[in-house]
Amino acid sequence: MIKFVSLNRRRLLAGIGGMALGITSLSAQAQEPGPLRLGVLTDMSSLYADVTGPGSLLAAKMAVEDFQASPHKMTRPIEVISGDHMNKADLAANIAREWIDRNNVDAIIDTPNSAVALAVRNVVQQNNKTLLVSGASSSDLTGKACSPNLVHWTYDTYALSSGATRAVVGSGGKTWFTLTADYAFGHAMEADIKTVVQKLGGKVVGGVRTPINTQDFSSFLLQAQASKAEVIALINAGGDTINSIKQSVEFGIPQGQRVVATVLYLSDVHSLGLKVAQGLQFTESFYWDLNDDTRAWAKRFAPRNNGRYPTALQAGVYGATLHYLKAVDALGASSDGKAVVQEMKKLPTDDPLFGKGSIRADGRKLHNMYLFEVKKPEESKYPWDYYKLIKTIPPSEAWRSLEEGGCDFLKS
Repeated sequence: MIKFVSLNRRRLLAGIGGMALGITSLSAQAQEPGPLRLGVLTDMSSLYADVTGPGSLLAAKMAVEDFQASPHKMTRPIEVISGDHMNKADLAANIAREWIDRNNVDAIIDTPNSAVALAVRNVVQQNNKTLLVSGASSSDLTGKACSPNLVHWTYDTYALSSGATRAVVGSGGKTWFTLTADYAFGHAMEADIKTVVQKLGGKVVGGVRTPINTQDFSSFLLQAQASKAEVIALINAGGDTINSIKQSVEFGIPQGQRVVATVLYLSDVHSLGLKVAQGLQFTESFYWDLNDDTRAWAKRFAPRNNGRYPTALQAGVYGATLHYLKAVDALGASSDGKAVVQEMKKLPTDDPLFGKGSIRADGRKLHNMYLFEVKKPEESKYPWDYYKLIKTIPPSEAWRSLEEGGCDFLKS
């Protein structure tokens, strides 16, 4: 009996010892960081799919490839996943929440559509992850909706409105009518344009709000035409910009009034054609044919994107993702959201698409902006040769000041 107990005790102790070793092994495995997961949350199927979409996913993958090909210390594997928010803020927030809860996603990237970005921002901050905004443009993202977990990389409504508006008012366009997409981006851009126009001695004489992703702009354009304003500002993007420009040409509006596209992408010009788009002036942060570095990267990108050259938003995904990976690496592969964003702000930015720059305390990425004009058909010499540079706008002129933005978390 005693021997039986003793034997079983020995077996029990041996079993406990084996269990302890197993638990120790599992604990060690649990402490090892899993893959660094990046989620590209973008528009894969609607009006921003050409300017972001699959091209943004490709840009993020290229950033990972280029980071892994460079000297670095990080041994964690890196995974990139993607989701389609369909321009619905509630859907985007649900995807972000599921990614974080179930897939351990560390950073969410792109988020075209400002309402989407603002909704995802809340989820990311609550879970201490990182949001890298390229596609959304509302200046509120570094103003009243700023976050210590967010970097706004490519552009914003202030920078877009400032360059083009100054150029147009300076050339005589004093009275304006605004045709505005009725959501967060449009509202922010409209406010920024009104501020700049008034500062320069001009006047906004009227405006109309339009539904997002609409096919018929005729009634809105007729109101703009009837206003007799010298300038009709199209405050929309993607497919809405394409449709409103085409219909303004059909109505003969450019003959009597000046149509200004406040947001214009390379893919928009490609869809419109130079015959329709020629002469449009606009502000942008990137053009594939700007210098040797942008050309080299674009020629790597295009063959993997069905021959389509990169937009500024896709370039922004690449630049933001590459800098994020550098910051994670500098922190020893940490994916603590606030810590990584703080490190991104400490490290000078430097990539082949945007050159040298920095990230300000409110999360605003600072780099040059450019005033471009769409070429005439006879001026284009090769495929996707669409822009001519009118002016380089330095960061000190391009971006709203930190004080004007009023970022709340910097006050605490």
